[in-house]
Amino acid sequence: MPADDAKFMRMALSEAYAAREQDEVPVGAVVVHGGRVIGRGYNQRETLQDPTAHAEMIALTAAAAHCRSWRLEDCTLYVTLEPCTMCAGAIVLSRLSRLVYGATDSKAGAVETLYNICTDSRLNHRVEIGERVLADECRMILQEFFAAQRAKGKK
Repeated sequence: MPADDAKFMRMALSEAYAAREQDEVPVGAVVVHGGRVIGRGYNQRETLQDPTAHAEMIALTAAAAHCRSWRLEDCTLYVTLEPCTMCAGAIVLSRLSRLVYGATDSKAGAVETLYNICTDSRLNHRVEIGERVLADECRMILQEFFAAQRAKGKK
């Protein structure tokens, strides 16, 4: 595990906490290039009423704007939860070099759990998958959020 992986995952966790404050599912993401964060995001589906407003999509859009290019080669995405099919597809299409995630997603994980989109040899680009980082912390924020939602009779 590269030395900075935990540092950047903590930044993604900060984004997840911001999502939780908005009563959004607490998933956060940051895109890093050359040791600098160039894009960040957290889930905003409820706030924006947009089914595509996942943390990864928002972070990728911000990074592309920063780079003035949709090609995010030599960039790493750190995200607190294993990406879904939509986000995994966007990761491949953006030409990210590397993906690091925290918690696995047994219901929608499309990187290693249910599908292997980011490393599928049939696609035109493959993404290096880093080790899971701070998985326990990433899983706990989600478990606590959903427990609180169930206690309120929501979600």
